Amino acid sequence: MSKANNSKNWIKEHVKDPFVIQAQKDGYRSRAAYKLIEIEKKYRIIKSGSTAVDLGAAPGGWSQVLSKKIGGNGKVVAVDLLEMPPIKNIDFIQGDFEDEAVLQNVEDKLKNMPVDLVISDMAPNISGIKLVDQQRAIYLNELALEFAKNHLKQNGFFLVKSFVGADFEEYVKNLRLNFKKVFKIKPDSSRSRSSEIFLLGYEFL
Repeated sequence: MSKANNSKNWIKEHVKDPFVIQAQKDGYRSRAAYKLIEIEKKYRIIKSGSTAVDLGAAPGGWSQVLSKKIGGNGKVVAVDLLEMPPIKNIDFIQGDFEDEAVLQNVEDKLKNMPVDLVISDMAPNISGIKLVDQQRAIYLNELALEFAKNHLKQNGFFLVKSFVGADFEEYVKNLRLNFKKVFKIKPDSSRSRSSEIFLLGYEFL
């Protein structure tokens, strides 16, 4: 099947997607918001007034959920390479999270406050070469985990989007060294054909 036909089929599926339709009704910027909403409903990882960091935030679906749940008494810092229109209660930084200056900017905005929750929806630009894409995804997962290890308070939470493949189980083992429990989650709102899976590090040691 040609790329043009693939694109047309994706657009048709996207327009009819019930979560896309619901996101438009609820005012969320992306269907991804429901992945976080579903995980939060089961695991209760977002607390009112808490401090959180949203990595790979654009277009802002997860940040919108954090804004509503945490409110104005908390602190949310969001980061993305792409531009993200303002969201109430969200302190956004545009830049590459791999850049030391961007990381320093995040830390400056946190003002040494310990973090209750780190979430990461970061994903690499897809090259089409499965092994390369998987390695890149795990690298971003590792960056997010390293940040979480340096900033989470005891019993804090870490949620990261990952992809099953090379080095995935090794990454899960690393998570288990740092959290009391680790959950592998495939939300109902995640498309069944997608290889994405969400890992929840529950209660930082």
